This record gives sequence, structure tokens and C-alpha cells, in this order.
Amino acid sequence: MKKSILALFTLLVFSTILRAQTDTIHINKDLQLIHLQDSIYIHQSWVNSQEYGRFSCNGLLIIRKGEAVMIDSPMSNEQTKQLCEFLDLIFQVKIKAHIASHYHQDCIGGLDYLHSISAKSLACQATIDKCMAEGITAPTIGFDTEYDCQFNNEPIECRFFGVGHSFDNITIWLPNQRLLFGGCMVKSASSKGLGNLADASVEEWDITLEKVQYAYPEANIIVPGHGNWGGLEIINHTIDLIKSYQIQKNK
Repeated sequence: MKKSILALFTLLVFSTILRAQTDTIHINKDLQLIHLQDSIYIHQSWVNSQEYGRFSCNGLLIIRKGEAVMIDSPMSNEQTKQLCEFLDLIFQVKIKAHIASHYHQDCIGGLDYLHSISAKSLACQATIDKCMAEGITAPTIGFDTEYDCQFNNEPIECRFFGVGHSFDNITIWLPNQRLLFGGCMVKSASSKGLGNLADASVEEWDITLEKVQYAYPEANIIVPGHGNWGGLEIINHTIDLIKSYQIQKNK
């Protein structure tokens, strides 16, 4: 009986996916997958905040041979569990590793759950040090400025170019797809401001982004931590926002 119910549920989900006219798979009202290219997806989760209202958070999934690397997690263990269980049930994909772009909750909020399913976790050493100082769950593998690896023959390059949105923000580059995950260091084209500046170094943020531009002039897709993705223009937009903030602050 249970198997029949599970089979029916799976069929209904696949039917919904096949009927969709876009590359977006709605898992529930607060969680969705957006197909970018190959087996690369944005996982997008929605949360409610007293300060910012309802907003979305972006992460990436790199899927190869029934396994996946998750770049940033949803903000909670519950949403992360929902995402992992959906991937396992519908695509027979298991999360094997997690990369955190910085220490904020919209990057590591699901780390406890990911560790519970034996996923490895990677971050800048500054991220790990901050988590340990704050008494929160920390990624287990650290690096100082760069870390290159192969995931089922898919190259992944992690870099710390300098401070910006936070003291520990890194980028993740997928050279085969010319895809850059900029995380919260990069703002979407529709952003009117810089968002959470609690750990920001606004005086140096634009300099860090100029280093990113120089390193990846061939980037086709750049994914920010929140909002819609774009190309190199969203880095330029972020730099403009930073310079405007600097001018207003120095008046």
C-alpha cells in the first residue's frame, strides 16, 4: 500500500513538472528549483523577515552521476531537508558535499541536517573560525584564498578575493559552464540597495568586485545570493550601488 501511494505521488509530481512551461520546478510555496544548464540548478528558498519582509535566497546544485554538491543551503534545516528529500525521491540524487559562500544563515542554515546525512562541508577558513567563535555549526574543511576540486569530473574553483558583503565571502566558479556564483557579494539588477551591511566592508567591496571582474571576464551567468541572476552587468550594478553608498556616507 505504501509503495502504491509513493508511486502515485511520484507520478503526480512528474506530471506537474512535465506540464510546466518554464524551467522552474515548484517543490512547495517556499522552495523551488530553476534549471540553468546541463545539470546545474538554482535552489531558491523563500523566507519571511520582520526587517525585509518576504524574500528569496539563492544557492546552486551541481548534479553528476546521482550525486550533488550544494552551494549554500536554505536558511533552515527543515527547508534543507525538504530539498534533499525531493532530490532523492524524484531524481535519485544524494547531496555529497556543501560549499558555504560565507557564514550567514542564508548560506549555512541547513548545515546541521547536511552533516546528519554525511555530506562533507567546505568554506573559507575565516567562515569556520567565525562559526566556531559564535558557537554555531561550522563547515569541516577550510581554505585560505583558493580551493580547486573535481566533483565527478566537474571542476569547481573556490576563491577568496577580499572583503565585501562580509569578511569571508567567496566566489564559486564552474569553468565548463562559465558560471559564477557570486553569493551576497553580488546584487541582482533590480536591487536598489546593498542589503544587510552588518558584516560589510563597503570601503573595499568595490575593489574586491573589480578583482572578480578581472578574474572572470568570460562569465556567462552570474548568480547573486538573492534575486535574479544575470551577466557581468550585475557586478557593474553592484559596484555602482557601492559607490553611491560611499558618496552618501562621506557627505
